[in-house]
Amino acid sequence: MTQIIDGRKIKEEILLDLKSKVENLPFPPVFCDILVGDDTVSSSYVRIKGKAAMSIGIKFKIVNFPISITTEEIIEEIENLNRVPHMCGIIVQLPLPSHIDSRAVLDFINPSLDVDCLGSINSENFYKSKEGFGYPTALACIHIINSLNLDLKNKKIVVMGRGKLVGLPVTYLLSSLGLDVSVLHSQTENPEEVIKNADIIISAIGKAKYIKGHMIKEGSIIIDAGTSEDNGAVVGDVDLDSVMGIASYVSPTPGGVGPVTVAMLLKNVLSEAQKLYEQ
Repeated sequence: MTQIIDGRKIKEEILLDLKSKVENLPFPPVFCDILVGDDTVSSSYVRIKGKAAMSIGIKFKIVNFPISITTEEIIEEIENLNRVPHMCGIIVQLPLPSHIDSRAVLDFINPSLDVDCLGSINSENFYKSKEGFGYPTALACIHIINSLNLDLKNKKIVVMGRGKLVGLPVTYLLSSLGLDVSVLHSQTENPEEVIKNADIIISAIGKAKYIKGHMIKEGSIIIDAGTSEDNGAVVGDVDLDSVMGIASYVSPTPGGVGPVTVAMLLKNVLSEAQKLYEQ
């Protein structure tokens, strides 16, 4: 029998712990999300993050720019935000319009406030195992796996995709633990065989319902970190109906990795708040 991993429940458990820690601070941390344009999906993600932040006592600020904004104007606003008292996290909703220099924008966020870990300094520190923030979605995948209380030593883990937000960082985290990790990408030979032999699959390829029941090993665990649109609905990389009864655990999309990612993001915000308190 396949068990559905309830990411929303895991998120609420994490938020409950974070809330008690925020309450112990002498100030409310401030968290800011920068949104360019009025894309419906991006706006929805911003609202979800804001609701979660405010539910645990974090002050949430949205900076919404028109799509005509320039790189220089965004950087000017970030410069101001970097100096806001008790600011503990600044993120930029991606993707930005093509005329914006995303790298310049992300790198202008103070590294101590770069809770998405997308700036060059924090990214470099992450891959050098230096103290600092981790990529929220990668951390969410690891947290979900850990929540299953499994012995991972002899498990074959396959990460599908080499993206900057999930594939690369989650592979690094798992490899750092000395686990058996393979990365599946467009150049992988015999990809079907690699998937079929996997005990744990972490997928972030963004191909709607790509993983079918016949492709996986019986009893395998699937962490679906992919998102796509299929007939107007948000779906993951896994064809959920197809893997039911074959996989032992599967995280759905939506409702799996996404909610836990929000919690990991806010955990990064709290981490910065605690550092400010200790100073």
